Amino acid sequence: KSSAESSQSAGAGSILELQVNQIKPNPNQPRSDFAPSGLEDLANSIRKHGILQPLIVAPPGTAGGPYQLIAGERRWRAAQLVSLQKVPVIVRQVAEQEQLELALIENIQRQNLNPIEEAHAYRRLIDEFNLTQEQVAERVGKSRPVVANTLRLLTLPSEVQKALINGRISYSTGRVIAGLPENQRLKFFQKALASGGTVATSRQIESEAKKVSVRSYTRQGKDPDLEAKEQQLQARLGTKVTIKKSGSNAKSGQILIEFLSAEDLAELIKKIS
Repeated sequence: KSSAESSQSAGAGSILELQVNQIKPNPNQPRSDFAPSGLEDLANSIRKHGILQPLIVAPPGTAGGPYQLIAGERRWRAAQLVSLQKVPVIVRQVAEQEQLELALIENIQRQNLNPIEEAHAYRRLIDEFNLTQEQVAERVGKSRPVVANTLRLLTLPSEVQKALINGRISYSTGRVIAGLPENQRLKFFQKALASGGTVATSRQIESEAKKVSVRSYTRQGKDPDLEAKEQQLQARLGTKVTIKKSGSNAKSGQILIEFLSAEDLAELIKKIS
């Protein structure tokens, strides 16, 4: 039997072997950057140990047609580098949305996506399949704030996005820059590049950027006493704080403390306690 015939008789979920040239790449692949050095390392591993985890493919649309790669494109590419003739696969019948979800989840779990690729994948799930941020977060195993913060990276200037793709600045630094007023973003981006990527300097830049964000939230015409108290809390906590009175002469009210991610919340709790 041919590989294709075997796959049809074995049924979905079985591990099969397909010719490498029977598989076509996934158009829904969220990963666009396949670094040659990383592929070469993977190819060396495959040369020595073989492919340890099967690729996931969708069945061909027509008899004799190619199988659609869903997850495992790096392994598929690396297999070609070492002239591997066949690769192990699992055949799954999935809808287009699930193909994107599976490819995205695999890359996230393996930490193979850069932050901009991840953000574009989230945006596709939202735009093409009408998912909410909460639904995306549930499907990929992330918190909603993490998804929201990652999506905000797409608002950054192109040069900042390229630096995130190339690893010249960290995700956390990019997230802080995305929270700044537009006229401040490139200034702090240049500071981040000049720091040389050291952890201590990056933290200092992020601290300065948060102060700019805090100042930008200050509203005109606010009670000077409340404004002073807000600024005092903001300087201590490093995030936006809003004090609201229940009425114009009320002695009671609310303090609203903003956080942008689970990490921010944990840090705030640590500071407060």
